[in-house]
Amino acid sequence: MIGGGQAGLAAAWAVKSAGGRPVVLEAGPRPTGSWASYYDSLTLFSPARFSSLPGLAFRGDPERYPHRDEVVDYLSRYAEWLDVDVRTGHRVAKVVEADGGFEVWSGDGRRVGARRVIAASGGFGRPWRPALPGLDRFTGSVVHAAEYRNPSGYEGKRVVVVGAGNSAVQIAHELAAVASVTVASRKPVRFVPQRPWGRDVHWWWHVTGVDRVPVGRWLPDRSSTPVLDPGVYRAAMRAGRPDRRPVFTGLDGSTVTWADGRREHVDAIVLATGYRPELTYLEPLGALTAAGFPRHREGLSTTHTGLGYVGLEFQRSLSSATLRGVGGDAGFVVSRLGRR
Repeated sequence: MIGGGQAGLAAAWAVKSAGGRPVVLEAGPRPTGSWASYYDSLTLFSPARFSSLPGLAFRGDPERYPHRDEVVDYLSRYAEWLDVDVRTGHRVAKVVEADGGFEVWSGDGRRVGARRVIAASGGFGRPWRPALPGLDRFTGSVVHAAEYRNPSGYEGKRVVVVGAGNSAVQIAHELAAVASVTVASRKPVRFVPQRPWGRDVHWWWHVTGVDRVPVGRWLPDRSSTPVLDPGVYRAAMRAGRPDRRPVFTGLDGSTVTWADGRREHVDAIVLATGYRPELTYLEPLGALTAAGFPRHREGLSTTHTGLGYVGLEFQRSLSSATLRGVGGDAGFVVSRLGRR
């Protein structure tokens, strides 16, 4: 397994459950993936009941929404409970074919041989910075959501948050308490109640099977992911704290030009524009498209029979890239790889 976050640990569980001996290679100092580097106030959008990896539940109230630090602690505990070979500080630089299998090379020259490889570094390793008009000429502060931590330093500023997903709205709502904030998006923000009819929306998705519907049968609109609203975000946006506008048409120095022609000074831009898979280590295999996306079908490589993926967004279902979804995908991929 390349990657020791939620996807890599779920894949290791699946391999161990099938009688194999998984080796997990994690670039960071702990097998917790990217969770420790997310913004301070990040809270899961799914309750603890639906946020666990296979075999080990979150501690505490199953209906609560775990905080970022709880997820980090949970993943550390899961790795200890799993009791497999996890090698931290092992950043993979390339994977090459060798003797009917693969050789996995780290940047410092360490090598691990394997008959099968699962790329479990997920779909969120590379912050996506779209080519917005004039962004290269903007003289204010520009950070991606991956770099944002908290509102400190934004007090009294004019801030634009680009994006329409959960992170964009959560960050903008947090910043609006100390700054003048606009959410700029290509499409209007779509809200879904987090607890319709007294139950968390994930409960409804679970009992109806929506969360597990293969994306090959029903492909959602990936460009406009609904925002789960606990009852505060839609109201705040209606009140203009933050407000929402179409994406600006240009930036020049510290001046933004909006779609209606208005111009104003902006101090900072936060790009909550998503991520792309970080899979450059597979380039020597020719396993990626020209844009760097994996060539696969439901997590099984279409270029190499011993190569699989876990943790990609919409890999098999709506929940594929989440704590609640990687376990099912890992079991599927490991069972199919064992037959190839």
